[in-house]
Amino acid sequence: MRTSGDGTTGGIPARGPGESGPYPLHGGTTGPVRRQPESAVSAVNGDPSSEQIGYRGPTACAAAGITYRQLDYWARTGLVEPSVRPAYGSGTQRLYSFHDVVVLKIVKRFLDTGVALQNIRTAVQHLRERGFADLDRMTLMSDGATVYECTSPDEVVRLLQGGQGVFGIAVGVVRRDVENALAQLHGERVDTGETLVGTNPSDELARRRNRAV
Repeated sequence: MRTSGDGTTGGIPARGPGESGPYPLHGGTTGPVRRQPESAVSAVNGDPSSEQIGYRGPTACAAAGITYRQLDYWARTGLVEPSVRPAYGSGTQRLYSFHDVVVLKIVKRFLDTGVALQNIRTAVQHLRERGFADLDRMTLMSDGATVYECTSPDEVVRLLQGGQGVFGIAVGVVRRDVENALAQLHGERVDTGETLVGTNPSDELARRRNRAV
C-alpha cells in the first residue's frame, strides 16, 4: 500500500492477477466503500474485540498510548472518529470500537516517526475499508513521505532493498497489544450499556494469594 502526497485520486486499486510486491495506496475514493467482514466475534464473553463492546475515551487513550487531547482533536478533524457512538454534545460519551483503538495506536506510531498527516489519513481510510481481514499479515512501511502495505516478508525485504520503507508497523502485533491492554480495562456493552470490568493481573494474583491463606 502506498499513500502519496502528490494529490493522486481515483480510489484504491485492487491487486491484479499474479501481482505482488509492496502495494500502492492512493489518496481519495470514488464510489461506495467496500468493507470486508471483521473477524471479531459477535458474542461478548469478556473478549475485548467483540463487536458488542465499546470503549470510552479515557479507556481508548490508555490502550492506544495517546492523550485525551489527541483523541479529541482526531475525532473533531475526522482522522479517527468513534464508530460505535459519536459525541452528540455535552453530557454524551464517545464510544470507540476495538478496531478504532487499533487504528488510534497505529496513527500514534506514524506521527511519532514524522509521517505526513495527509498520508496517515489515507492509510486510516484503507484500514477502515479492509476491516480486520488479513490484518495480522499486514506490515505498514514508511519512509516518512510514503506509506506502503506489505503482506509478506519478501515484500518487506524488497522495499528495504529499494531504499524505501525505513519504518515498519506490524499491524497484527499492534492488534494483539491493544487486545491485551483492553482486557485489563473497562468496556461497555453496546446493547445494554452495562459496564464490563477488565481483569487486572495484579488483582487476580491477590485473589490467588488470599485463597492460599
